[in-house]
This record gives sequence, C-alpha cells and structure tokens, in this order.
Amino acid sequence: MSVRGLALAFGLLWAGGIAFAGLVHLAVPSYGTAYLALASSIYPGFHGGRSFGDVLVGTAWGLADGAGGALIFGWIYNLFAGRTTGAGPDL
Repeated sequence: MSVRGLALAFGLLWAGGIAFAGLVHLAVPSYGTAYLALASSIYPGFHGGRSFGDVLVGTAWGLADGAGGALIFGWIYNLFAGRTTGAGPDL
C-alpha cells in the first residue's frame, strides 16, 4: 500500500469534510454544530466555523490530522502485511 497516497487521500477527505461543514455552517448556522463542536474541542485555534478564517484553521488541522493518522495506519498495515519491495519505506 502506498503510505503517501493513503495519507494524501485521507488528509484531503477529512479536510474537505471540515471545510464543507464549516462553509455551510457560515450560510446556515444550525448546520453541523455538533460536528464542528467536536472538531473544535480537538483542534487548537478552531472555534467551530464562526468565520471564514476559522474554517481555514479547521481545514488545515483536518488535513494534518487525516494525513498523520493515515500515515501511521498505512505504516502499521505495511508492517503487518509483510511488504517486501526492498526500496525502503514509501513515505
């Protein structure tokens, strides 16, 4: 499994989810409040999408969090899958 590809895919998906929820929340304040409250309790500096700048902060955190989590998952998966390429880690 390509760890780099997995990390990029998960990072973009997670960041996209936070960006989408945050942007819709700006237009419809009742949308995604529980989801954004959960994210704001985890990511420092993110306050639930109250402004466009806040949505950007949450999106950046989501990209880093999704990519980092997938990177660790992919590395562990490849470790247990017995990958034998001989080319070194695919980071």
